[in-house]
Amino acid sequence: QVQLVESGGGLVQAGGSLKLSCSVSGSIVSINGIGWYRQSPGKQRDLVAYLNSGSRTVYADSVKGRFTISRDSAKKTTYLQMDSLTPDDTAVYFCQADVWPVGERGLRGYWGQGTQVTVSS
Repeated sequence: QVQLVESGGGLVQAGGSLKLSCSVSGSIVSINGIGWYRQSPGKQRDLVAYLNSGSRTVYADSVKGRFTISRDSAKKTTYLQMDSLTPDDTAVYFCQADVWPVGERGLRGYWGQGTQVTVSS
């Protein structure tokens, strides 16, 4: 069974950095793309960064120049390096992946459980 597990969240002061990881476990044929989303209380879940299978990246305007998405295909792990953090970045961060599991006919979407990022002022 395919699972996504995030890690790396925590408490950091404004101006600091954190690096989130999203690991894909289970038997898979391929990963089409992985994105990082975030959700604050009372707000919708928004895209932060996305990396497709062709290494094309998309970033939300609010994080451009501060966040970097990358992956280690051999480890089936995607990272989100977050620099120059501000209190506005405080949220639960989720990874989402379009994965082709072994034994399935095509891609399926999966979500991780989320990891809390809190930036203090």
